[in-house]
Amino acid sequence: MDRQRLLEHKVRNGLQQLGLLGLLALLLGYLAWVVGGAPFLWGTLMGVAIIWMINPVASPRLLVRLYGAIPLSPREMPGLYRLLEALAARAGLEQPPRLYYLPSRMMNAFATGRREDAAIVLSDGLLRRLERRELIGVLAHELAHVANGDIQVMTFADTLSRITGLLALVGQVLLILSIPALLLGLATPPLLALLVLLAAPTLSALAQLALSRNREFEADRSAAELSGDPVGLASALDKLERQQGSFWEQMMLPGRHLPDPSLLRTHPPTQERIDRLLELIPDEVSGPALAWPLDDPRELLALLARGVNRSPRWHITGLWH
Repeated sequence: MDRQRLLEHKVRNGLQQLGLLGLLALLLGYLAWVVGGAPFLWGTLMGVAIIWMINPVASPRLLVRLYGAIPLSPREMPGLYRLLEALAARAGLEQPPRLYYLPSRMMNAFATGRREDAAIVLSDGLLRRLERRELIGVLAHELAHVANGDIQVMTFADTLSRITGLLALVGQVLLILSIPALLLGLATPPLLALLVLLAAPTLSALAQLALSRNREFEADRSAAELSGDPVGLASALDKLERQQGSFWEQMMLPGRHLPDPSLLRTHPPTQERIDRLLELIPDEVSGPALAWPLDDPRELLALLARGVNRSPRWHITGLWH
């Protein structure tokens, strides 16, 4: 691993995160001042500080139930849990997250919860298609989200964005109500305040999306550091991109071959993620595969037989799985 580049990526991601959270807080503070003046501004800032300290996160058990995931015990997947324990120890977690199995052919993995109470969900399609080295990279990536507190950060950012949208709506309503006074020349709203009232919801949403992409980059970097093998995660990302692309091309979307605007993505472009991971490999090192033991393939196939190997479908939660 190239420690110098690891540090450079960490510093860059950290500065971006602080800048984006600062932008969200600045938008919220300015709107609070426009709507209610200095007292409302200070009250809003105190409320934001309280939200940051409390920062409620939905129970991981509730989310995995919405997906219909099945809990995996250490007895069923001892090798996978040994790997997870090793990664959790490297990440400084007191206990590893619980593992869940999602009976779906869609290649998917996600983490939810806090450092002290988290869960990682792995889909049937992911377990069947990924090689051992790639699975280690994906597990390290999801564990990095937990260790870095990304779920709490994104929950906090979402709360700020929602409050910003609400204050912008209140300000716009007050502006409409003051139209008679404006027509009579009794009041003149500042141009900057008008522009912020109109643009704040969009700017807040874009900053939230940029923060999501930033946390993905940092999770990739942390995963490479935890596993010591950026190539494994890069290979998994490439395979995920190719598999998901073939699935979405079956959805009959007219513009399926047109890339989404980068500003509107929750995840960075896959190729950019792969390029950043490969930058972490020194020129003289080829990135050997790790030798951590995983479970016997026969045990894994017996476990997968428990699930209903169904095609991805839309659920009332709005999620495809």
